[in-house]
Amino acid sequence: MKISSGFLSAFFYMITNFANGASIINGAGSTFAEPLYTKLFSEYQKNNKTSQFNYQGIGSGAGIKQLIAGTVDFAGSDDPIKAEDEAKASSHVLHVPMALGAVVVSYNLTLEKPLVLDGSTVAKIFNGTITKWNHVDIAKLNPKLKLPDLAIAVATRADGSGTTAVFSEYLSKVSPEWVGKNGKTVDWFKGSLAAKGNAGVAGLIKQTPGTVGYVELIYAVENKLAYAQVVNKSGKIIDANNTSVSAAAASIKKEALEKEFRVSITDSNDAKAYPISAFTWMLVFNKMPKEKGTAIIDFAKWAMSQPAQKIASEINYSAVPEEIRKEVLKKLSDVKFE
Repeated sequence: MKISSGFLSAFFYMITNFANGASIINGAGSTFAEPLYTKLFSEYQKNNKTSQFNYQGIGSGAGIKQLIAGTVDFAGSDDPIKAEDEAKASSHVLHVPMALGAVVVSYNLTLEKPLVLDGSTVAKIFNGTITKWNHVDIAKLNPKLKLPDLAIAVATRADGSGTTAVFSEYLSKVSPEWVGKNGKTVDWFKGSLAAKGNAGVAGLIKQTPGTVGYVELIYAVENKLAYAQVVNKSGKIIDANNTSVSAAAASIKKEALEKEFRVSITDSNDAKAYPISAFTWMLVFNKMPKEKGTAIIDFAKWAMSQPAQKIASEINYSAVPEEIRKEVLKKLSDVKFE
């Protein structure tokens, strides 16, 4: 059996770290944030050889379950932990906002310019009411586009997903038909397609012309997929980018502190905001074993720094507002080690 040099390098790196007494920190959860963790851990470990961080993108729901079960040291989630789940945890769960991200409505169509959609139209597409790309509602929003007489195939998540929680929360705010139907899992209409992870949904979109789905922005960019501009609450047509996503988190410091950073920024009132924006959180216990706990908190504090947030911005996430990061650092300093 042929073994790649990359595998051998990674194997010997882990063995060396283990021999030197390095802490092995395991996390799992959000696929929305998986590229972010991969990049941040890589950069952090260039100057910090005392810990080895591993992360598996398995969906926010599964990550939270593993955190509660004690099989991982932290979880990644785009949806705050529910009170009934936290009640099962070994201690209070601190939500560390790592970055902001955008969920985009990505599609496989050849058009002269980006499609424009509003909340009502997106909601109708994802409940199966609008079934053709040249439907009158889409045509009204895109008068200069030649829309094909093509059936719409809708791609969704098969797993418990923070991306789904963010997207369906947005739908519940813009469509009466979606109220009460949002969450990490959704009963999508019969005939919709399903795949695991953001990568799986991006794969479905890429495979077949006429397919539409919801993915984190970086997955659309990396797969060279088109994605819609969305009409926000103020009636402005907004593209998903660092500026418009950051605008969604403007002026929320007070609410963020009151709710321990567990805040929603979908369907923002800010006129410049992209409406399907969200925080992604690193979930950690506020009481942890000293060795691993110290390593986790040291990383989390570094992640709040300007250099780390700049790295996030470079890979299509948006920086957490500085005033919120300052408050997060205070909370991280209160974590107890046992």
